[in-house]
Amino acid sequence: MASGYEPPPGAVKRKAERPRHHLKTFTGFLQADAYAGFKGLYEPTRSEPGPIVEVACWAHCRHKIFDVWEGTRSPVAKEALDRIAAIYAVEAEARGQAVAERLRIRAAAKPPLANLFDWMAATVVRLLAKSALAEAFRYTLKRRAALSRFLDDARLEADNNIAENALRGIALGRRNWTFAGSDAGGDRAASMYTLIGTAKLNGLDPEVWLRDVLVRIADGHPISRIEELLPWNSSTLQ
Repeated sequence: MASGYEPPPGAVKRKAERPRHHLKTFTGFLQADAYAGFKGLYEPTRSEPGPIVEVACWAHCRHKIFDVWEGTRSPVAKEALDRIAAIYAVEAEARGQAVAERLRIRAAAKPPLANLFDWMAATVVRLLAKSALAEAFRYTLKRRAALSRFLDDARLEADNNIAENALRGIALGRRNWTFAGSDAGGDRAASMYTLIGTAKLNGLDPEVWLRDVLVRIADGHPISRIEELLPWNSSTLQ
């Protein structure tokens, strides 16, 4: 984007007002990168409808360090990657397990994770303050609490790669469908992406599931039992 560029009037801009509006009715955990527009959402005093708890993404932290390693072959960056790999090795074992088992396995990652943060804190002061690696370490250290939450809540992930991968098709395809037509069209598209992505995560063929849902609605399926049509309840399609 050229210096001084301003989007045309009416264009959607990436400002804090966007996530505030989109998540105005949401309360719970939000896993994302460190986009400044999310910062205001994490205020502990947020009472309507309730607090949003930050869950940081280890993939974003690792990527910043990996870029340094790839470009410089820094032994310090390599050690950081190895330490992070030890956390992911535990997470790989925990993935897909039942809640209690997942937490039991993840307990093994707590000591190396604490050691990683302590090592980074001791190491960053010896690096050039404006170096890319120092910035990557500070980025990680600043989010210590948010990066550690997944260890104590089995619903959380170490990173948001699942969501990132689900959006990959949209990112690639938007070159072919530049416009949604209107804000309402964008909302409908977002709803469809969510339904299709959720069907996939539940092991369903989205086309088969949608066809089944539409047939049931046409046959008079009551709105009071709409939850029966949700992907995780579609036992007849498993």
